[in-house]
Amino acid sequence: MKKLSARRRHPLAAVVVLLLALAATGGLYAAFAPAGKAQADDTAQSLAIDEGKKLYAVGCASCHGVGGQGTTDGPSLTGVGAAAVDFQVGTGRMPAQQPGPQVPKKKVIYDQKEIDQLAAYVASLGPGPSVPTAGQYNPQGADAAKGGELFRSNCAQCHNFGGEGGALTNGKYAPGLEGVTPKHLYEAMLTGPQNMPSFPDSTMPEQQKQDIIKYIESVNSSTSANPGGLKLGGIGPVSEGLFSWIIGLGALVAVAVWVAAHTAKARKS
Repeated sequence: MKKLSARRRHPLAAVVVLLLALAATGGLYAAFAPAGKAQADDTAQSLAIDEGKKLYAVGCASCHGVGGQGTTDGPSLTGVGAAAVDFQVGTGRMPAQQPGPQVPKKKVIYDQKEIDQLAAYVASLGPGPSVPTAGQYNPQGADAAKGGELFRSNCAQCHNFGGEGGALTNGKYAPGLEGVTPKHLYEAMLTGPQNMPSFPDSTMPEQQKQDIIKYIESVNSSTSANPGGLKLGGIGPVSEGLFSWIIGLGALVAVAVWVAAHTAKARKS
């Protein structure tokens, strides 16, 4: 009887065996499944960087240097981040046609996959702002009124209170914001392209950026109501000054001619 009882298993033995089996299964999954996924992600990222490097060598290296260190024709790209590339190339500003005080928006020559590859390569040169997600720049639920306050405080000095742009110094200008996608608006605030100051999330949180995007969409789009009629005052000081000179001086010249003509007639009579 003592021999049989010695061989009898503990009541919790089956539970211990089951837990060990589950732990072993979980350990195998943790060891292989996530590692395999991470390895696949690393491989895809490496391929994107390699392809982006090839595109960079053809379209960007002549101005920004072979390794992105910059030249006299273009600034260094070390640390600008993927978001700056997505904005500059995604709006057609880069590659630039020619150097100048301002690089204008033009037709985009790369597709989104190629832009992502270029962004991956430039991001590999140094840490910088990454491309924002849809959840970051989506203005749904944002407050346009608060966005208007932020825009007038931080942006209207250059872009006009309605976001229609304006002239700056030495041939530079603040572009109009009509038709700019929420993604590119967010990236512009995040990276500060060309003459624009940057507003990182530490300075202007995501919610405030979304509010500004909401305001721009509400006042400066093809569907926005405009009860004021012709928006001459929203184009900028150049157009207003030109209007004043042409109309104002033209009216003065016409009055002077009329007065001279009637004075001559009065003298003859």
